[in-house]
Amino acid sequence: MFHLKSLQATPSGLKSDPKIKSSQPMIVNALKSEASSTKMDPKIWSKLPQELLEHVLCFLPLKTFLNLRSTCKNFNSLVFSAPFVSKHSSASHLSSFLLLSHPQFYCHFPLYDITIGSWRNLTVSVSLFPSFASQLNLISSSNGLLCFSLSNSCSFLVCNVLAKSSRVIQHPFFPFSSELLTLVSTPKGYKIFMLCCKFPSNYALVYDSKDHSWRRYDGFQPLLIDTFHQEGALHNGSLCFSTPEPFSIVRFNLENGEWGNLNTEMPRELTFVRLVSDTVKGKLYLVGGMGRNGISRSVRLWELGKGGNWEELERLPELMCRKIVSVCYHKYEQVYCFWHEGTICVCCHTWPEILYYKLSRRSWHWLPKCPLMPDKWSCGFRWFSFAPQLYALA
Repeated sequence: MFHLKSLQATPSGLKSDPKIKSSQPMIVNALKSEASSTKMDPKIWSKLPQELLEHVLCFLPLKTFLNLRSTCKNFNSLVFSAPFVSKHSSASHLSSFLLLSHPQFYCHFPLYDITIGSWRNLTVSVSLFPSFASQLNLISSSNGLLCFSLSNSCSFLVCNVLAKSSRVIQHPFFPFSSELLTLVSTPKGYKIFMLCCKFPSNYALVYDSKDHSWRRYDGFQPLLIDTFHQEGALHNGSLCFSTPEPFSIVRFNLENGEWGNLNTEMPRELTFVRLVSDTVKGKLYLVGGMGRNGISRSVRLWELGKGGNWEELERLPELMCRKIVSVCYHKYEQVYCFWHEGTICVCCHTWPEILYYKLSRRSWHWLPKCPLMPDKWSCGFRWFSFAPQLYALA
């Protein structure tokens, strides 16, 4: 089951009053009698047009609507109806979260809502996991879908904890080897992209949920980014990756499997490069360190302009720059970035906090530490953008 629990404590000074006034039962009985006397006329409600019924249902809370699915086949079929799901998503305003994954959190994922500034806890039911899965590692997320690797088998698990759907996907080759795995949501499902670097051949693999099959594409450059924690940035139908020095941008077309270079001049004196994208507005951003001899003196943010040039947007304030550099100890392979609802998040695999940039406010912020996390944990932190979606079925 899908459970979201708030982590905010209830004030200890509030206590329930065990005394009940004698007038309360009379009020309750009066309300019950009034409600029982009001009956819905079946002749009227049976003639209600389907579009009006769906319009009313789309304003119900998600939990209430999910409980209604078992009452009739019509309500249950609405879960798979794209028009209704679109209406419900816009009407119910589902929140989106920053999701924290750690090896010592099993089936529990702390969530942080940037909009209201509060923590919650996501509990994933073990019924979504296969019985043979002894250990799962969350490796990617997209549009409400979560992708896990099953450590004791050559397979993945893609699931939607909101729709309670999951699918085990077998890796086409053995032994299992993959890099830069990226889950990409599509209008008709999703795709899984990953690289397989196995001497002497290097190739890319793409899984398509439409026909549940893998496709192999040869001819990619053997060296791309210098971290396994960074996913590809989706831009104009292609996944973009940065190469180690000399820094450049390469892209992989998800439709035809062709590799190409992004013809753009990179900023000078870069020490590391990370790419993120806003798929809604079709924008590509670059987060990079500036310095010499592999030591960053500043961290800056660029946007890819219409002319193909990188246009500088912001510079990280000096105190924040010192902190993020000291956190990773100049080991930039631990640094990764991702896009989340109008913000660019900068994370470190060995640090429990997130540095994020809010584009609408043009401001940098540190995410407060998760209250569920013990102080002794020092590595293994993986953050993801998580936007629950009912229609994204595995």
